[in-house]
Amino acid sequence: MGTLRGCASERAGRKRGETTIGSGWRRSEPVGYSGSMKCPFCREDNDRVIDSRASEDGFAIRRRRECLNCRRRYTTYERLDEIVVKVVKKDGVREPFDREKIRRGLAKACWKRPISDDQIEDTISSVESAVYTKYDSEVPTRELGQLVMDHLAHLDQVAYVRFASVYREFKDVRDFVDELQPMLKSGRRPGAPPK
Repeated sequence: MGTLRGCASERAGRKRGETTIGSGWRRSEPVGYSGSMKCPFCREDNDRVIDSRASEDGFAIRRRRECLNCRRRYTTYERLDEIVVKVVKKDGVREPFDREKIRRGLAKACWKRPISDDQIEDTISSVESAVYTKYDSEVPTRELGQLVMDHLAHLDQVAYVRFASVYREFKDVRDFVDELQPMLKSGRRPGAPPK
């Protein structure tokens, strides 16, 4: 049986006191469990699920809940706890796959570029999906970086080169030119499928 993990971020200033539970709560219940949980406002364990639906990425279930005690509403997310895929770094050190590290790398690469947060989130979800689909327990950092670069190449050329310069540890201008040559020869623009 799988276990569920809830996550979301606190949202302030909502109408009718609606909020989303802060990250950090976990519960180990059978998959499909939709029982009560404590209200983030009055801390009573008496709620009902108003609406359940799959999130956009398909990896979570979004549930709208109403506390039967204080009548306030809040949102929870339930995610299946996956077998943790380890990232094997260049020095052989292994650490758990962390989508937030990819987010930070993409944020730096896409800084001041015409790329929306939704596009970054879609890229992260695509990379995460590919990792869990292709690799059972370990993914070399070289292949993980290549997955990110493949997505960036279709999204934005400048972001691609920025990411590549850090990921491949460019030493001088020649490294930049070498990385750009295939892209310049193909004449591909961002967002266009490869030829």
